[in-house]
Formats: sequence, C-alpha cells, structure tokens
Amino acid sequence: MTAAASASAREFTLPCTIIVNHTWEALEAHVELDGGVQPGIGDRVTVHGPRITVPLGGSLTLRRTATVRRSNALERLMIRIRSMFELTELYEVSFSEGRL
Repeated sequence: MTAAASASAREFTLPCTIIVNHTWEALEAHVELDGGVQPGIGDRVTVHGPRITVPLGGSLTLRRTATVRRSNALERLMIRIRSMFELTELYEVSFSEGRL
C-alpha cells in the first residue's frame, strides 16, 4: 500500500526522514513523512527505532519508519475547544508598574 493510497486510512506506516541539529545556535529535530503526508490536528506520529543521540556541535539525518494514527472528528473538535482555553491563558498578563 502506498502512502498516497493509505492517506485515508485511520492508521498506517510509512518511511520518514529525521533531521536532528544540536549546536550552540539551535537544538531542533524534524520528521518529514514520505509521500507528502501531512499530520493533521490530533494526529499522532510514532517514529520507530532506537533513541537518537547527537553530541553538541553535531547534526544527523536518518531514515526510519513512522506510524501515523489519524484522529477522528470528535478528537479534532475536543482539541480545538481545549486549545481556545489554553490560548486565553496567555492573555492573563499584568502590565502594572510595580507592587501596590
């Protein structure tokens, strides 16, 4: 089954590329799924294989297998609702000049 054909399935496995950078300027890790598959809201991506360790100053690019589990409509709705409340927590900031 190809990635494009399985994009509508609830759970599927496909190859991916992992890029890890560990420098003084950046500490980042990215997973790019093959076949142009994009995870959506609430989707879960599990990358298989041993733990990746990159020493300071290094970078690494690996090929692994990932399993994508698509969320259902109820999960997506609940995440959207929850995210609205989490966003409003950022607005609760005080701009007072000092102690009263």
